Amino acid sequence: MTGELVTAFEDGSIIYLVIGAILAGLVRGFSGFGTAMVFIPLAGQVLPPIATLTVLFVMDLIGPIPNVPRALRDGQLADVSRLFVGSLIGAPIGVYLLTLMTEDVFRLSGASFSLLLLGLLIFGVRYRGTLSKGLIYLTGSIGGLFGGAVGIPGPPVIMLYMASTLPPAVIRANNTLFLLVVDVLFCGIFWLKGLLLTQYILIGVIIAVPYLTFCILGAFLFNPRREKIYRVMAYIIIFISALSALPIWG
Repeated sequence: MTGELVTAFEDGSIIYLVIGAILAGLVRGFSGFGTAMVFIPLAGQVLPPIATLTVLFVMDLIGPIPNVPRALRDGQLADVSRLFVGSLIGAPIGVYLLTLMTEDVFRLSGASFSLLLLGLLIFGVRYRGTLSKGLIYLTGSIGGLFGGAVGIPGPPVIMLYMASTLPPAVIRANNTLFLLVVDVLFCGIFWLKGLLLTQYILIGVIIAVPYLTFCILGAFLFNPRREKIYRVMAYIIIFISALSALPIWG
């Protein structure tokens, strides 16, 4: 083990990352999204920006694997393809912006963006027009931009589909598949730029175990008849995670 991996075990920050992965897994299991909105503000407090996103992308590649077969059955592959094509434009720009950020700016950006998106979700802000193909491409590009810059590509897609009449299972499946392919895209961009370092990948693999476990547990515990309760729980976890990263605690 080298560098940040050794440090993560020696200074106890790996425990902090595991807690973040557990909470992110529960939220993902409950709601089908929210991993980055929970994990980024927490992990950004103990890891530099590039490391934080690498760990997230690796963890989030492994975590949803049990849900992929069902997502392939329920999802709309044509729409997922359009989202992915759109992300090809936004993702490189987002990663470029990421490389310009200091650690403090990254933490503040991740936490602020999480709180902003949480507010939009709570107050039901959504697109109310027609879901055209062009809009889907544009949403994918916005998701790629936000994902590359602060590691949060999913909420723009969620808010787009909240305006649709699609069944929740289809929306959940589309989001799962989009996040999977866009994580592969980000790993590829990081690799091309020489940012995909072994120690960060190993940390991601390690904490993918508790993340996957609690994704499954959250999905198992989820009861559709109590959806509002689970949604409130997810919102509270996201809020506390984001608030903890703001520079207001001295």
